[in-house]
Amino acid sequence: MKTYSPSAKGIQRDWHLIDAEGAILGRLASEVAVLLRGKHKASYAPHIDMGDHVVVVNASKIAVTSDKAAKKRYYRHTGYPGSLREKSLSDLLADDPTEAVMAAVKGMLPKNRLGRQMIKKLHVYAESEHKNDAQAPKPFELDRRARARTEEGD
Repeated sequence: MKTYSPSAKGIQRDWHLIDAEGAILGRLASEVAVLLRGKHKASYAPHIDMGDHVVVVNASKIAVTSDKAAKKRYYRHTGYPGSLREKSLSDLLADDPTEAVMAAVKGMLPKNRLGRQMIKKLHVYAESEHKNDAQAPKPFELDRRARARTEEGD
């Protein structure tokens, strides 16, 4: 009996819609990374991009725990000497909340050609409107732990 190995031709890609309102950034990113890699499928293979497309809306309404908003830093370099730029998470969420979600998910994907191919299937929008209505994304319910606790004591 031969071992089954999936091929790139037979991959069925679905579209998932995730509402990030009230979701904790890291837990949201880990669930999105699982969907992008295809680890939720029975035919998962680590050497093939088996993942689905993911649309994340309401990225401007994500939550972070403790004091990460003030302490967490994002760095980028312009390419010129002495031009390292840094931004706190609170500043990044104020300027472009989609970048915070993209950076969190990208950090959980492979750091190679396969990871760059997977991140292209992620579509993040700051508000509830998105451009992917034609693909009819199915709503995806996040794990209960991925949601931030409210004052009522969920």
